[in-house]
Amino acid sequence: MNTMNYCFKRLDESAGEAIKKLFASVFTKEPWNDDWSDEQQLERYMHDLIGQSNSLTFGLYEGTELIGVSMGRIKHWYTGTEYCIDELCVSTPKQGQGIGTLFLREIERACVELGLTHIFLLTEDDVPAFQFYKKQGFYELEHNAAFAKRLS
Repeated sequence: MNTMNYCFKRLDESAGEAIKKLFASVFTKEPWNDDWSDEQQLERYMHDLIGQSNSLTFGLYEGTELIGVSMGRIKHWYTGTEYCIDELCVSTPKQGQGIGTLFLREIERACVELGLTHIFLLTEDDVPAFQFYKKQGFYELEHNAAFAKRLS
């Protein structure tokens, strides 16, 4: 892979439309099958991720096309300041080509430059992302559980 073809950038809400398009194109397909047909809900979610004072968003471009995005926030914690990734994706046709690995290395480099000490993220254990993160050196936290409660 010729890394000269790619450009890594920190993004903000001005890239919102490209981010929305990439995000929806990836997560509305297998294996996630998320229903992002409610445009207002998607717009609110994007604002939650990229429009806050502690938001931290990175993009990977091939030419002028956004092919990777990482959206999250900076969290100050007792063990250091973390980048909590809420969403990370690479364009579906670009997956499996090493682009995700390249993108994650650039994210890690940028986080170190910002003085961050950890990257934290959640993923499901039955999707390809689970093995991808393990391959990239991420580890499962022991004694932690994710909880949710549906409110009617």
